[in-house]
Amino acid sequence: MTHPQSTFHAALLDSTRPTPDGLSDGQGNPAGRRFAVYRNNVAVGLTDALETSFPVITKLIGQENFRKVAGTFLRQHPPQNPMMMTYGAEFPAFLSTFQPLQHLGYLPDVARLEQALRIAYHAADARPIDPAILQSLPPDALAETRFTLAPATQLIASRWPVHAIWAFNMEDGPKPQPGPQTVLITRPDYDPQMTPLSPGTAAFITALQTGAPLADATDTATEAEPKFDLGTALSLLLGTQTITDIRPGAS
Repeated sequence: MTHPQSTFHAALLDSTRPTPDGLSDGQGNPAGRRFAVYRNNVAVGLTDALETSFPVITKLIGQENFRKVAGTFLRQHPPQNPMMMTYGAEFPAFLSTFQPLQHLGYLPDVARLEQALRIAYHAADARPIDPAILQSLPPDALAETRFTLAPATQLIASRWPVHAIWAFNMEDGPKPQPGPQTVLITRPDYDPQMTPLSPGTAAFITALQTGAPLADATDTATEAEPKFDLGTALSLLLGTQTITDIRPGAS
């Protein structure tokens, strides 16, 4: 037996479904017209929230198409909590299986990038370390030091030039050139920022995130990119206030 609440939610997000039985307009009359207005307002609100969260996807496929795609998405993925700002977490995965857009293979990864920006914006605050602490460590202790990175820190790796696509659409950047990109997302102050990474720096930060000590992370980065520069990578993390704690090795 279908639960009445499930029937209500399904009808609320699908205009092809009839008004659920038992609803009235507060005066004992059937709530058909009032429910239709409420249903439309909910759908418009959720669609607007998606459009705000994924502005590049909206530009890439056009607003009219985006709103049609959003209509399909919201029927398959109703909100799980009342916080509208969090709605759409499943949208990148949805795009990867949405057949009408399969010819635009980069869309899911661009959506992942936009979702990551939103996650970073709402991530918990964390106080960065004083860079002088690293400078004070003896070389052997520094080599075995492990790092904690800020909650907002994310890496988006793609076979598409996702940062270039984003910048072209949002900042009038140059036309994207084919090729993979890995993007570091940080939040040094209040707004997230993106930094395209070289293969070595991407491998280095990934290793740090998994708990590798500095020496091992550096070896991993050098394998990925023989010209990897440790000083530049650490300057990036310190400059974006990404390192929030360190656990020095034995000196």
